[in-house]
Amino acid sequence: MLIELHEFPALSKGIVWGPVENCFTLDYEVDEASVSNISIIPMVGEKYVIMQIDNGKWELIGGTLEPNEYYMDALSREVKEELGAELVSYKLFGCFKCHSSASVPYRPHIPHPNFVRLVGYGQVNIVGAPLNPPDGEQVIAVEVVEIEEAVRRFEEIGRFDIAELYLMAHQLRLGAL
Repeated sequence: MLIELHEFPALSKGIVWGPVENCFTLDYEVDEASVSNISIIPMVGEKYVIMQIDNGKWELIGGTLEPNEYYMDALSREVKEELGAELVSYKLFGCFKCHSSASVPYRPHIPHPNFVRLVGYGQVNIVGAPLNPPDGEQVIAVEVVEIEEAVRRFEEIGRFDIAELYLMAHQLRLGAL
């Protein structure tokens, strides 16, 4: 299935997160040394997993690589920490190419000022509660829902970018079946 980025208005324009400007692209062929973060649109069977953090907002699953950590190892760790789940499969479908105007990197070991957040979708098995390490986001809810409900939750809090990532993953997954 061919995805046209212009069909996703929030993702097709630049996004600013604090001092970081992001540009989403369907081209995920990047230099591994530039990868600082990885995210997943997780599924259990045909349904989608969403998580809520302690500020009450629904958030994208994933995070920052630790020093010398391979991005797939980081993804497995993040899925365990944030969802209490094991990663079963993962398929990349895009990335955020980022540029920071901060004078120093968010963490000393990540590339700066240019870096990449990989994005994909995949299956997970929920095996327990989120680990909630003290230095990570504190997850207060993990739910498995239909795609429409996942999108509604993100749109409700103004996170149209995450809603569109879920929709894009859904379309790509259906096209791959």
